[in-house]
Amino acid sequence: MPEKPIDAVRLADIAERAKVSEATVSRVLNGKQGVAATTRQAVLTAMDQLGFERPMRTRQRSAGLIGLLIPELDNPIFPAFAQVIDRTLAMRGYTSVLCTQSPGGASEDEYIEALTERGVAGVIFVSGSHADTTADHDRYARLIAAGIPVVFVNGYAPGITAPFFSDDDGTAVQLAIAHLRELGHERIGLAVGPQRFVPAQRKAAEFRSLMTPVLGSPDDADKLIVHSLFSVEGGHSAGWFLLEQGCTAVVCGSDLMALGAIRVARKRGLAVPRDFSVVGYDDSPLIAFTDPPLTTIQQQVSAMGTAAVRTLLDEIAGVAVPTGEYLFQPELVVRGSTAAVAERPESST
Repeated sequence: MPEKPIDAVRLADIAERAKVSEATVSRVLNGKQGVAATTRQAVLTAMDQLGFERPMRTRQRSAGLIGLLIPELDNPIFPAFAQVIDRTLAMRGYTSVLCTQSPGGASEDEYIEALTERGVAGVIFVSGSHADTTADHDRYARLIAAGIPVVFVNGYAPGITAPFFSDDDGTAVQLAIAHLRELGHERIGLAVGPQRFVPAQRKAAEFRSLMTPVLGSPDDADKLIVHSLFSVEGGHSAGWFLLEQGCTAVVCGSDLMALGAIRVARKRGLAVPRDFSVVGYDDSPLIAFTDPPLTTIQQQVSAMGTAAVRTLLDEIAGVAVPTGEYLFQPELVVRGSTAAVAERPESST
């Protein structure tokens, strides 16, 4: 739809679309104060939807650039984080500079150098090297020493004085195991990412604690923990191994891994969930529409992303913010990939 000049704007149409009064629309169009930021944004969005051109006075200049580093875009949970963070920044007048780390691409250090050269006001790291216990975390100390505000999402680096926002991995495993145990499963496996990552370590530790009394010993529990890749292929490999160990259910470290576990079960002629129950992790967009719809542990993406942005902007504004780690409580979302354990036929004598 072509844009209409401002003198053709019908206040009533915009007011109706934005669900505000015509007087409020007039105040926004004339750049007057006294209008809440959310109301102002609703009016501008209504103008965009109706095809009207925004007056120059309503076009806010960027308050600054914020670096946003995420691992990749293939896993749908990361675009979900990026969307929440970018939207929250935009509402406060900031512009995000998205940096993704793909194999063979720029490293985290290279992105940090490029962002600092561009004069970013702050940086948000999502599941970056701060989650890798084998990585050099001095890069973050140097950023902080240079006076650049930083916040971290999902992962923790001891010794770095900054705010960290993470999903509670222990609670996530508790929810998944409790659900499967209620369904009668005893031989449950855990498929998570590489052992060097903090979330995988925390999930494995909680799994070991919960399953040792069920299986008999810590060694027995360890035998049913598989560290693989956070991908469909990683879930396929882990699922194959756990099925060989006689598992009737698996808790996965990502939704993509769960899809891989479902795939390998079907390759072996098993039905999900009749013969093999699968629990994912993330509750990625569209995951409810898989076949079967995936039972999963939902990360609080919106709450974590919003908290990270607000904390970073407080830092930028010179407000002293608490450092350390803040854990968000995940939720179990039960769908169609889990069911009561199938009764095994008794052997005839």
